[in-house]
Amino acid sequence: MGKSRKLSFYFHIPFCLSKCYYCDFNSYAGLNWLIPQYVDTLEKEMQLHAKDVWEFEVKTIYFGGGTPSLLPAKSIAYMLESCSKLFNMPSNLEVTLEANPGTVEQSFLTQLRESGVNRLSLGVQSFSDNELNLLGRIHSADEAREAFFMARQAGFENINMDLLYALPQQAVSDWRNNLVEAIKLNPDHLSLYPLTLEPGTPLANAVASGSLPKPDADLAADMYLLALDKLAQEGYSHYEISNWALPGKLCQHNMTYWKNEPYLGLGAGAHSHLGGYRWVNVLSPVEYVKHLASLKTKLSQQPYFNAPWVDNIENIDRDLEIAEAVILSLRLEEGVNLTDFAHRFGVELYSIYQQQQINELVELGLIAKNEHSIRLTTKGKLLGNEVFSRFLPKSRG
Repeated sequence: MGKSRKLSFYFHIPFCLSKCYYCDFNSYAGLNWLIPQYVDTLEKEMQLHAKDVWEFEVKTIYFGGGTPSLLPAKSIAYMLESCSKLFNMPSNLEVTLEANPGTVEQSFLTQLRESGVNRLSLGVQSFSDNELNLLGRIHSADEAREAFFMARQAGFENINMDLLYALPQQAVSDWRNNLVEAIKLNPDHLSLYPLTLEPGTPLANAVASGSLPKPDADLAADMYLLALDKLAQEGYSHYEISNWALPGKLCQHNMTYWKNEPYLGLGAGAHSHLGGYRWVNVLSPVEYVKHLASLKTKLSQQPYFNAPWVDNIENIDRDLEIAEAVILSLRLEEGVNLTDFAHRFGVELYSIYQQQQINELVELGLIAKNEHSIRLTTKGKLLGNEVFSRFLPKSRG
């Protein structure tokens, strides 16, 4: 038999207690009354997809949001049990749940671990109460530490922490303190992201009005370089532009995205990439539940992306698939493996992108190349978007 095809599953849980000031994700405060119906609807969507993806083995499962830790642990267990019954799901796969430190208790985390969730991603963002208030987070620095300790007590041996940097008014010394506080806890994985001021969010509006200073790009670069140095000293592998891990603790789910491999998204606003198509479910949780509640029969003879609750469908042509594979691989420390690329697409990388084009990026100090691969330099990581734009198809560049 050939090698088993693998598929990652993403469950979008769009509920929040309140909307953070920087957030433009598909998340909603004040809809918690919908949670029981929403969980049932997720199970129904799983059933409807089962016939289309039965040949895949489940690679990873990820509960993102929103705030998945607002769901009762028994609801998470119910969804994992349903997934196990409906799909080819091995017992040792990575199962991640995002959690807000202000929403977890010891009993919840213990039940969560017993349900089969084996990786926790804590949205810490900062260990400064002033910064947390600026961001509109509902937890304190002490609550973040307590959530981490409770997770360890519950048996979680794989814990990620999200941290934000390049905040308004944040000094490099403030960021250093955040890194030091995080390292003290010895998390297995760290995801560090510069703040993005998304239009229409309260934080972006405050900067636009002059109430808060605009984050400084040079300071952001200094903060990134500080993280590179500090985390390397502590034994963390910098395996992707924004992600660091202790040995054996890479996020397998996110590797699906960066390797441009197939994934199925379930829930309101969830994205999928499968069978040469990319699609997005309807954003509104209420509309998502209504669409599936009104569906009386299975999707006979219809492919998985042609469903009434799907909002947007895109056909991924070969040129776009190649460009995305290169760009996503460049996010990884290993870069683009030239042999793997040729095996996957049946052509050499340099037959698509001219040597001159690559050499120009090398001369600019943005890319390093050898006979086996091309990858970003440290300077290239700081100017990633400049590099990535060079690999887009001409129609999209």
